Amino acid sequence: MTRIVVVGSINMDLVTLAPRFPAPGETLTGERFLTIPGGKGANQAVAAARLGASVSMVGCVGDDAFGTQLYDGLVAEGIDVTHVTRVAGIGSGTASITVAGGENQIVVVPAANGRVTPAHVEAARETFRGADAVLVQLEIPRDAVEATLRIAHDEGVPVILNPAPAQPLPREWLAHVRFLTPNQHELATVLGQPGDTDFRELMRLAPCPVVLTRGAEGAWFCDTDDTPHHQAGFAVEAVDSTGAGDTFNAALAVFLAEGLAEAVRKACATAAIAVSRLGAQGGMPRADEVAAFLETHR
Repeated sequence: MTRIVVVGSINMDLVTLAPRFPAPGETLTGERFLTIPGGKGANQAVAAARLGASVSMVGCVGDDAFGTQLYDGLVAEGIDVTHVTRVAGIGSGTASITVAGGENQIVVVPAANGRVTPAHVEAARETFRGADAVLVQLEIPRDAVEATLRIAHDEGVPVILNPAPAQPLPREWLAHVRFLTPNQHELATVLGQPGDTDFRELMRLAPCPVVLTRGAEGAWFCDTDDTPHHQAGFAVEAVDSTGAGDTFNAALAVFLAEGLAEAVRKACATAAIAVSRLGAQGGMPRADEVAAFLETHR
């Protein structure tokens, strides 16, 4: 069984379905409201677990009602929560999400996610040892991300870094990354390049292998050479794109042992299934669903 460690955020998503996005100062009547467990870290953990991996989560939740729901939800998915800390006196992270026309707008409040420290990551070192991959994102403090990269490097575990929300990153960090998984905007931001730079040029400039997501177009990836290879996307009716990137990253980690090209193909298929369903974690498929999807989608 593939063993994955995820270091990252754990949020409650407050989701409003609307006929369209409101203009500044405008009030709209929404169609539906839901509270759905989310956060890029927890999303990636749940997606990997549903694909059959053994998953350990490292992160923080608050001591509020959301914290209890989020913690219990991870347990229900079979995720090891030994290193998920309940932080006293602070609320859990939230993401206010408006969904309209298959797209979304999101405002994140980190709260307890901002309390993840290098000490939390160091305490999980034994969990890193022997893992097949570590997944980390940028919704937790930078020093915790740096600790994750350092400890994974020390233990010889490949890291998949999803650089979102996008911010410039030191090249020495990227040297410890096995795969960087941005979209075009994120990659330009990470590298400090103009946003209109051709994505293939950005991929060549990166100091580590890049798997670049491009929505419905699919993904581009580089590994041992500088030549970008394309994996086409799978045509589905988009319902909600929330969590699609997280689903992609989890699938990439789970299927990486099958080779990068096959892992990217399965990651694109897994993400396509996710966008055809409502909710980040609610839309994440299981391994048998991905296999069935690939039987009918080439």
